[in-house]
Amino acid sequence: MDINADFTKRVVVHSDQLEWIASPMPGVERRMLDRIGGEVARATSIVRYAPGSKFSAHTHTGGEEFIVLEGVFQDEHGDYPAGTYVRNPPTTSHTPGAEEGCIIFVKLWQFDMSDRTQFRKDMRAGGPQTILHEDAFETVTFHDLAAGASLSDPAEGGAEVLVLDGSLSEGSDVLRKRSWLRLPETASLDATAGPNGARVWMKTGHLPYAKPPQV
Repeated sequence: MDINADFTKRVVVHSDQLEWIASPMPGVERRMLDRIGGEVARATSIVRYAPGSKFSAHTHTGGEEFIVLEGVFQDEHGDYPAGTYVRNPPTTSHTPGAEEGCIIFVKLWQFDMSDRTQFRKDMRAGGPQTILHEDAFETVTFHDLAAGASLSDPAEGGAEVLVLDGSLSEGSDVLRKRSWLRLPETASLDATAGPNGARVWMKTGHLPYAKPPQV
């Protein structure tokens, strides 16, 4: 399965316009933003857990990165409330679920395979502009923008932006809550927060390494 798999193209997805698609686990549904592969895939998705739903225990061979957007995500390592950013690198395992239900933004099979740095962070704890993670492969940041504030980046190596709250204008598009933008390596980011400001997650530098998982 290929969804927005051409990384040379600019892509905007308003995720609230997508249908929820059932996953193999009852009560867990997905909105697919980009994908290369079947059930084992390099994938970027928004995932909804119904109350009481969970996945069976599994290992993330290619790593997992996610943000809790709504509710509380849970596994045997603890509870992850909305606003939590988590990196589970290759070889980590868990049994995820949500007693009260939750929605997460998740990226699979997009790690440096030698990465073993596992952590969780409250994205908002570091102030209005926070580096969440940085290495030779990518830079991941959180931005809390006032109304009319600019968000600019040369975006060398490409960029992804997810609007967590508020709105953001980029080019001819207005990105609203849970809109997702991907810019190719040849583009730079020049965006402006809307009248109510914007909270934004952003990743840059990573697209040259995009490839399907080695299964």
